[in-house]
Amino acid sequence: MTHDSNHPNGLRLADDNVFPASTDTLSRREFLTTVGKAAGTVALAVAAVHIMPAAAQEVTRVLANKAKPVQAETMVKTLYASLSPKQRETLCLGWDNPLRSKVQANWFIVPQKIRDLTPDQKEMVRGILHGVTTDEWYPQILKQMDEDGGGLENYTIAMFGDPTTNRFEWVLTGRHVTLRADGHSNANAAFGGPIFYGHAPKDTEDRGHPGNIYWKQGEKANAVLAALDPKQRDIALLEKAPREDLIKLQGTQGMFPGIAIGDLTKDQKKLVEETMHSLLSPYRPSDASEVMRDITANGGLDKVHLSFYKQDALGQPGIWDIWRLEGPSLVWHFRGAPHVHTWVNVAKDPKTADGHI
Repeated sequence: MTHDSNHPNGLRLADDNVFPASTDTLSRREFLTTVGKAAGTVALAVAAVHIMPAAAQEVTRVLANKAKPVQAETMVKTLYASLSPKQRETLCLGWDNPLRSKVQANWFIVPQKIRDLTPDQKEMVRGILHGVTTDEWYPQILKQMDEDGGGLENYTIAMFGDPTTNRFEWVLTGRHVTLRADGHSNANAAFGGPIFYGHAPKDTEDRGHPGNIYWKQGEKANAVLAALDPKQRDIALLEKAPREDLIKLQGTQGMFPGIAIGDLTKDQKKLVEETMHSLLSPYRPSDASEVMRDITANGGLDKVHLSFYKQDALGQPGIWDIWRLEGPSLVWHFRGAPHVHTWVNVAKDPKTADGHI
């Protein structure tokens, strides 16, 4: 794991503007002021700007001028500063702890749940989650947590490393969620490491996945399959899928199932690009950009293969519920039956990437 040398002295906002890091941490009142989106809250933030620490002042100006949310890693630092000594003993782990890069479909990184935090700390967690997701997807992900785990408060968080430095990572876990915010501490890995997402409105879903927030991604992928000619389809459509949690990156010498994107026509490639846009749409632009950076560094989408699997189809003619994108630096495994499980691992250097479960 290496530090991101491109950003040694700053924090990133959602639009990749950089402001100088400060040793000052936003106080509770300052935090609640800066994360508010209502017009009255912004006005209050503007009035208070002259008495705030430098980093907080800059966040407030951004809110007042552009109504942008506070960057997630700024809120991680504020949450860390709010923890009591007892909370730090349970929620804060060393940077080298192997749990930092672990990913599973349903697990709790620590025994303590978000419901055990103070009301202000719970709001900070919500702010961090909103910071790493898009405005469109944030309420949908909260809906998924409500339906799958009884709500965000039944999930867990942990912080690895030291959030007062530039080497730390915040991880959210629970049923159908492993999500990270790392402030570019892990410069090699998109998302800060492997992630997981899923949804189960019903444990065994009906065909077409009614109510599943992620099935539109499946529809986008299947549109690529529908556009293939018979010869291409014979290459892309396979009988048995690899185990869903096999996401270790293979590098340029790997053997990948399915059809290479580089062998598709221009129109077919456009459908693949639309699928990638759908896959990345839940996440903040900086994380989406890192995914495409890492794919590009390893030959681009042309080196990625797309495969579909006949097993466990839910019965909709011509629609396959399990599919996989895999290349030298990417695994994106989508399992749609009996409900959606998705495992993701993307890194710039596959040889040093995480990928264990």
